[in-house]
Amino acid sequence: MRTNISKYITNVALFKEQLLYWSKQFREVIVLDSNIENNENQLYKSYDFVVAVEAFTSIQTDFEKAFEDLYQYQSKANDWLFGYLSYDLKNDVEHLNSQNFDGLHFPDLYFFQPKKIFFIKGNEVEIQYLNMCDDEVEYDFDEIQNVIIQSNISSQNIEINQRISKENYLKKVEKMLSHIHRGDIYEANFCMEFFAEDRSVEPFEIYQKLNQISNPPFAVFFKKNQHYLLSASPERYLKKEGEKVISQPIKGTAKRSFDIEIDDQNKIELENNPKERSENIMIVDLVRNDLSHTATKGSVQVEELCKIYSFKQVHQMISTITSTVNHTTSPIEILRTTFPMGSMTGAPKISAMQIIEELEETKRGLYSGAVGYFTPNGDFDFNVVIRSILYNSDNQYLSFSVGSAITSEAIPEKEYEECLLKAKAMFEVLQAN
Repeated sequence: MRTNISKYITNVALFKEQLLYWSKQFREVIVLDSNIENNENQLYKSYDFVVAVEAFTSIQTDFEKAFEDLYQYQSKANDWLFGYLSYDLKNDVEHLNSQNFDGLHFPDLYFFQPKKIFFIKGNEVEIQYLNMCDDEVEYDFDEIQNVIIQSNISSQNIEINQRISKENYLKKVEKMLSHIHRGDIYEANFCMEFFAEDRSVEPFEIYQKLNQISNPPFAVFFKKNQHYLLSASPERYLKKEGEKVISQPIKGTAKRSFDIEIDDQNKIELENNPKERSENIMIVDLVRNDLSHTATKGSVQVEELCKIYSFKQVHQMISTITSTVNHTTSPIEILRTTFPMGSMTGAPKISAMQIIEELEETKRGLYSGAVGYFTPNGDFDFNVVIRSILYNSDNQYLSFSVGSAITSEAIPEKEYEECLLKAKAMFEVLQAN
């Protein structure tokens, strides 16, 4: 079905950039960058860099029977599939709804079978083309190597609006806390949107800049016609490797400092912060429960608990939970029984999602969903869509959201500050002078 060719590259950084520029010409594009040089300590690494372009087949649907439709598509394709699951697929999994404002209008689910894929690991590029277009491999490879990079990334200066004012945000967190004190929930991830209207932007340039200043392990550039995702996500949602399933939720954030002593102190304080640890452990328990739906008996394990990983913009507290599944278990069932991810919902999960819907003012859509791929043999790897800018070039609506976990110990003012810390990279990219 696919022709597979490997080539050696001497200048990997240059080739990656040329490949990125070359991909712009296609209607469907996904670029996955693990920024491996900055994330060598990341557990369960896959490819260093992946580019997939040009849909041969695709699936696009709203939330109704979305997982069933995806199961049919994935099981028949037996091929590489790239795409996303939006947060609002929760409405397919549970009796929930999404009535909030949506300025982006992304489909709830989209996957495509690319004609052309490039996988980079080390100095090797593995090129996989569908047989129908394998005569284009050498031509494309030469064209990519001849791309001349335009290195002058222009400054953006976009006026950003805030969907929920600071005053309103503080009131809403107080309402969330009253739910917690009543015992409705233990924890919920509460998010707010920043947006710009009627702005024509260059998504490709924004993505490059966002990736440059963040260097996260799960960066994504995604394009489907007028819809764009520019993601600097540090978080993995779920990965399947053979019979092993891996989840790596993030809960706990601290700012970086150029002063090494202060930076180390921030890291130590995060590691020992009882509130951040309790948030993380609550979500670990939720993930263990989610994974148990498809796990073989006794196979759910916590491999790392509350470990601190440092990224360019922030320190993060990450746990790693794994399970074993039978080889007969459908990959779609593993996703369906764990979606949406616990780090973006709360505990108990359904109650948290209902309260989130009441208090938030924007439909999350692809934000806090997942982007990734299925392999031909049914393995997969998906990120969590956070630290991300979404853009619809048709209606020129740009959006990014940030959130924090609200627990009984939450101080509304500090939660607001954490949201602004998480928004820092997006503001830096969009409001550069």
